[in-house]
Amino acid sequence: MSAAEEGRDARAPPGAVAGQSQQRAQEAEGVWGQRRPPPPPPPQEAESKAGASLTPGVKQQRSHDDDDDDEEEEEEGAALLSENRGTAAETGSDRHLDSPPSGFFPVRWWWRRRQQEQHQHRRPRSPPPSPLGTQRCPCAPARCIKHCCHGGAKMAALAYTLGKREINHYFSVRSAKALALGAVLLLAACHAASRRYQGGDTCEYLLSSGRFLGEKVWQPHSCMMHKYKQGETKDCLVDKHIAFIGDSRIRQLFYSFVKLINPQIKEEGNKDFLWYPEVNGSMKQRIKSWTEVSSVKPHIIVAGAATWSIKIHNGSSEALAQYKINITSVAPLLEKLAKSSDVYWVLQDPVYEDMLSESRKMITNEKIDAYNEAAISILNSSSKNSKAKVKVFSASRLIAEETIFQSSDGLHLPESSTETSAMVLMNICCNKIMKPIDGSCCQPQPPVTLIQKLAFCFFALSAIGYLILLLVRRNYHRKNKPCPDMESGEEKKPATNSPAVSTLETLLQCLCKLGLIMAYFYLCDRANLFMKENKFYTHSSFFIPIIYILVLGIFYTENTKETKVLNREQTDEWKGWMQLVILIYHISGASTFLPVYMHIRVLVAAYLFQTGYGHFSYFWIKGDFGIYRVCQVLFRLNFLVVVLCIVMDRSYQFYYFVPLVTVWFMIIYVTLALWPQIVQKKANGSCMWHFGLLLKLVSLFICIYVLAHSQVVFHGMLFAFIYLTFQKRQVLSEGKGEPLFPSKVSNILLFISVVSFLIGFIFQILAFILIRNIPGYARSVYSSFFAWFGKISLEVSSLRL
Repeated sequence: MSAAEEGRDARAPPGAVAGQSQQRAQEAEGVWGQRRPPPPPPPQEAESKAGASLTPGVKQQRSHDDDDDDEEEEEEGAALLSENRGTAAETGSDRHLDSPPSGFFPVRWWWRRRQQEQHQHRRPRSPPPSPLGTQRCPCAPARCIKHCCHGGAKMAALAYTLGKREINHYFSVRSAKALALGAVLLLAACHAASRRYQGGDTCEYLLSSGRFLGEKVWQPHSCMMHKYKQGETKDCLVDKHIAFIGDSRIRQLFYSFVKLINPQIKEEGNKDFLWYPEVNGSMKQRIKSWTEVSSVKPHIIVAGAATWSIKIHNGSSEALAQYKINITSVAPLLEKLAKSSDVYWVLQDPVYEDMLSESRKMITNEKIDAYNEAAISILNSSSKNSKAKVKVFSASRLIAEETIFQSSDGLHLPESSTETSAMVLMNICCNKIMKPIDGSCCQPQPPVTLIQKLAFCFFALSAIGYLILLLVRRNYHRKNKPCPDMESGEEKKPATNSPAVSTLETLLQCLCKLGLIMAYFYLCDRANLFMKENKFYTHSSFFIPIIYILVLGIFYTENTKETKVLNREQTDEWKGWMQLVILIYHISGASTFLPVYMHIRVLVAAYLFQTGYGHFSYFWIKGDFGIYRVCQVLFRLNFLVVVLCIVMDRSYQFYYFVPLVTVWFMIIYVTLALWPQIVQKKANGSCMWHFGLLLKLVSLFICIYVLAHSQVVFHGMLFAFIYLTFQKRQVLSEGKGEPLFPSKVSNILLFISVVSFLIGFIFQILAFILIRNIPGYARSVYSSFFAWFGKISLEVSSLRL
């Protein structure tokens, strides 16, 4: 009987109590099929009677039940209570709470009932039902989650596991490679069709098309524009004679062009500006003088004029007709000069009519368009099929359309616009000579060298050999295929098994794959098949991919095989997410944003830290200083880069990171291999060997500090030495789920590490290692997504260039 029932019976009259007891007894007899035993006595009396009447087996069971844990009793009591409540709800009464089921021992039932009542008193009152009818968990603690009526936590964990299994089943590495190959083939076909339809002359794209990516960042269609510096422009134009001829707008372009050569002065060497504001007889005579045999012809001629004709003649139609006549007479001279010089005719830029003065109100955009159309239709009309043409420079007009509202007088462009036009003109003039890596506009495809031809033949022969071996093996398999026996109806097995894949066939298959990869890189970098674009940094272009890969990395979280500090899975994960961040950094052009640039420098230093840590740990533990190990590491580091140098016709220093880690590997090897060779096995015998190794490391530190001023690799070696020494002395607790140090020490070090990592002290890499390894749960898991990229981090680092 519960406490509530006892209180209710105490307040009722004696007759009523007796009637209620008799009614409950009858109900129990009707439900359970037997009379309910009398109510149990008080606890002390019940215990004494039960102890006298129970058999030894039951006493032992009773003793075992009394010793059950409180949490287990609460769980069983809650389960029994919910079962009884469900049955009572079905019958419309709570009589099942007052009587035991058949076969249930009375004392044990009473004890469970008592535990249920205590559990109900200690248990907080369940919240009222939601207005929407949704169910809620009765308790908040984690140990009560499994009693939640809807099992939300279990369902979420089950959904995560099933979803991860489903994704891994359908989206494996093999399917990812197939999707990537399909996307590349589709893009290649689309770009090839677009090139064939639109033409592939990047000089034409640079002259006539483009858009602004941002302030002062002009992007031509399908090619990259190089930003020239002062030294590069001088080297390019050292022997060039450049002439600018036209009105005040051409003079603006001339000044911006000269400032690229020397920002301090307006004129430099043979860079001339000739004032001819109208296309008339004077301009014609000047151009004609350059066509004579005895005269010195300019290498580059930039001309253009129209606004003065509109202004002087008040925008009359007769002035436009005369302009057509004059430019028709000048056009053959310009076309003749185009055979030996580069001639550019600059179209007239639009004006900002609201800001024009009264003396310039007749200069309208409508009239400017009419003059530009006349110039385009007349120039090159007699030499459409000739390669020697006057190039129409219309990109300046597109630039002006975006920036004319910043003009001070409505006619002349702001300085930023003329600087952009001058940079476009500099790319047209100098890309063929300087051949910048990031300037693909107006740059011819480089000729194929002899080494590249030999490499192509080698990969082609490998593909042919692999196809021959593949056909031979399939033919052999077809001949030995089991055939049905006509008499017995069973298949006869061949006498010999099909031959296994030979080592030669595997080698040729790998060479074929490598050849396809190199061909793809060549098409991307050396050919104009794919459209190229300059890098332009925005916060969204950098941080959105970072968040995306972070979510993917968290999704693919797994348990590590070992829980040591900087275990293999953890270092692969570290390398993987660093390489992905660096890759996004290079693609998005985030080097222009200083905070991102500084953090990326830390990631590069962390990679070098791992270089020192990994190589030192191997030599210290294994003691393998043989030439085979050296050749193995050097081949692993440099094979892909050497192949890229051959196929792409690049220098070895172009892939700067691989030479960097190669040099540091040799430094570490020489330092540890020199006499005396101190390894862990030898140092365990005497502590003096530890001091000898420290003396070696100090000597290396002094050399690095004096010669290179970069100590991050040394820090990695020193950390490896200290960690392996502590591990040998069993100072660290590296069990699964255990903190690395005692609880108080771990909490203090973790707090200091977090503060150091956020503030950005010089020990930021060490702080990250401690944060990642001090908590046992953090050391026991890793991201397989990041670890996969970490295994190919060297290849990703080489190929992103």
